[in-house]
Amino acid sequence: MNTTTHRSRRGLALAGAALTATSALALTGCMSFTVGTPQGAEAGSAGGVGFDDIQSATIQIEAVGTFVSPEMGGYEAAGRGSGFLIDENGLAVTNNHVVVGAGTLKVWRGGDTSETLNAKVLGSSECLDLAVIQLQDDDYPYFSWREGDITTATDVYAAGFPLGDPEFTMTRGIVSKADTSVDTPWASLDHVIEHDARIRGGNSGGPLVDAEGKIVGVNYAGNDLHDQNLAIHRDEVQQVLDQLAAGESVLSLGINGTGLTTEEGEGLGIWVNSVASGSAADEAGVEPGDLITKMEGVSVGTDGTMADYCDVLRTHGQDATLRVELYRPADGIYYTGQFNGEPVEGMSVAGEAGASSGGSSSGGSAAADFVSVVDDTGSVTVDVPEAWSSIDTSVYTDPRGGQWARIDASTDVAAFASGWSVPGVSVVAAPAATATIEPEEWLQMTADYLQQSGCSQQAIDEYADDLHSGVFQYWTGCGETAADYLMLAAYSNDGEYLIVLAVTALSEDDFTAIDRALGSFQAAF
Repeated sequence: MNTTTHRSRRGLALAGAALTATSALALTGCMSFTVGTPQGAEAGSAGGVGFDDIQSATIQIEAVGTFVSPEMGGYEAAGRGSGFLIDENGLAVTNNHVVVGAGTLKVWRGGDTSETLNAKVLGSSECLDLAVIQLQDDDYPYFSWREGDITTATDVYAAGFPLGDPEFTMTRGIVSKADTSVDTPWASLDHVIEHDARIRGGNSGGPLVDAEGKIVGVNYAGNDLHDQNLAIHRDEVQQVLDQLAAGESVLSLGINGTGLTTEEGEGLGIWVNSVASGSAADEAGVEPGDLITKMEGVSVGTDGTMADYCDVLRTHGQDATLRVELYRPADGIYYTGQFNGEPVEGMSVAGEAGASSGGSSSGGSAAADFVSVVDDTGSVTVDVPEAWSSIDTSVYTDPRGGQWARIDASTDVAAFASGWSVPGVSVVAAPAATATIEPEEWLQMTADYLQQSGCSQQAIDEYADDLHSGVFQYWTGCGETAADYLMLAAYSNDGEYLIVLAVTALSEDDFTAIDRALGSFQAAF
């Protein structure tokens, strides 16, 4: 279709250029200064380094790969974060957002950049923002874990390599909240330590230790404005550590994701910065730059955090077959499919054909020229294929007695109105002042019939184009022909009229007709 001859659409209410990532918390860390051994600290302890040797077991990680951001689009970059060793054989802990989706990992230990170490990701969790990596074998110094309670006012120290600088730094503070739950744009955690040992970007994944150099948490987020610094609680880490080290992912589908909001703070979904190769997300066809909007019928990222996304995983498990809806700004199309099931496919309602129906059908419409049809009152227009020459343009009276200008067009308008054997389009419109059925009611009125016809709902969401704002629903597998069905109901942006469009598609060619109808329907009263 030559889209230059029709009004533009916004990919069902989302424009890639309008997406703005905003975070309640920034990935932050600390300024560099030297900290001496605190009073009462031991010089060393069995099974791990002491306070004076913290630097030797702290690592800097460089993740190189291609990432996609809402602001910059796709880019190849080398991001740096921190981590720490937990055994002599090179097992280390860091954050999921530091390493997942990277093509290569480079590691330097203790600020020594003269020796670059290789590492691989063993297991990760986007919900817990944790990852375990394996360095090449060697006899490494390592941390041990604090035993006993972690209480408010405990002295703590944040270690790492902030701002990508190879110089090792530490900051000092106290625990202000010993155990709290926190949802951020990139994690959803039940057990978090809030402290005031300042951290900055580059500290992510680094250790938070006590006065003896024992691990109390894993730093992952901070906010300079509110002087808020967060670490994943030791207990949260230890609960999943064995699984991650064994190569299992936990509460994870394999994305490096961020809750995305508009400039006004409206949550849009979970933005996918990168995808782990071979993960459930990768197998489902999720790509960097996608925006996940729903999982198992639940809108995700509505508050700008990962909370809803992670709640779905906690409810169903990461290995369950999970329905997913996503928007791909790169091509302006919504996709539906499944994690651990059928890969995502485009719904073909924003400028491209290719939804779930395939092949040709005796009832389908061959690619052809289009004609503009006007109803009997002269109020409604829509473009339809020339082959859809069976047309009804009479006034439609709804079940409540309201009257609507109407256009029905198909290869057989009677068959179109009574079943699923032929493709077709139906448009009705009425002045807003006389419309007897609201947009949401139109969708609800059809739902029972569609379910009785064996249709499976793939999407229901907001709709917007240059002229209209409303709601739409998309169904597949309808009737004996397994037809696709799109219905949208919307008010004109000037509030003058309400318009409803419904299209039945049987073949690939019919999706061109859907696209043309979406780009041309309008009314004037």
